[in-house]
Amino acid sequence: MRSVWKGTISFGLVSIPVGLYRATKEEELSFRLLRKADLSPVNYKRVAEADGKEVPWDQIVKGYEYEKGKFVVLQEEDFKRVDIEATQTVDIIHFVKVEEINPIFFQKPYYMEAQKGGDKAYALLREALRKTEKVGIAKVVIRTRQYLAAIKPRDELLVLELMHFADELVATDELRAPAKTKPSSQEVGIAGQLIENMTATWKPEEYADDYRNALLKLIRAKAKKGGKSIETVAEKKPKATNIIDLVEVLKQSVKETQKGGKRSKKAA
Repeated sequence: MRSVWKGTISFGLVSIPVGLYRATKEEELSFRLLRKADLSPVNYKRVAEADGKEVPWDQIVKGYEYEKGKFVVLQEEDFKRVDIEATQTVDIIHFVKVEEINPIFFQKPYYMEAQKGGDKAYALLREALRKTEKVGIAKVVIRTRQYLAAIKPRDELLVLELMHFADELVATDELRAPAKTKPSSQEVGIAGQLIENMTATWKPEEYADDYRNALLKLIRAKAKKGGKSIETVAEKKPKATNIIDLVEVLKQSVKETQKGGKRSKKAA
């Protein structure tokens, strides 16, 4: 496995040489646009909105739209002027209790591997984080961008998880919250029982991307037939029902999970 970054973790006067490795892989299927007549790939052109003419690369500049239809053009020297020094250091600024961080801040995880001479300090940081139940909050520059990041222990390794900065999160002011109503104690009690019945041990390997797998199956079937259409039977979706009596709906759901119905099997 190739590292995407090599440097050091720094906290206080301690420096730990580490390598950064991807902890996830993209599973999205990639499609090309084709001309229907001969399946020739269709390429994109850089076309100006003003006159529809194609623009060569040497006539393209980067601009920021500060108002609708108004742009500020930035040259390469502008980017260099504000470029952050790409030090190969993960500088831990603070240690924070993990439960204080809203999960919405976490973005993308990387495994951290101790490099030569760093095993003891690496293990020390890992165990100290585990014992204190805290994560290290750091800043790191990867390629040309600075990220906020959290360093967490995971099994025998440390994980560096890139995070969103606070101003990157979309405000919820314009979203409509549920009407101010308080569920009855009976409703809350039955809902709690339903949750208990559907509670299972977390086993991530039991969950799969059903849509991707079904699409891959269809692609393979069509490939075997030379790309020709094949007949498929669409699954019938359950009809939506109007919830008139929430308590009765909850009670019925509890009954289904108690007798080992479809819902409980999905959660198990």
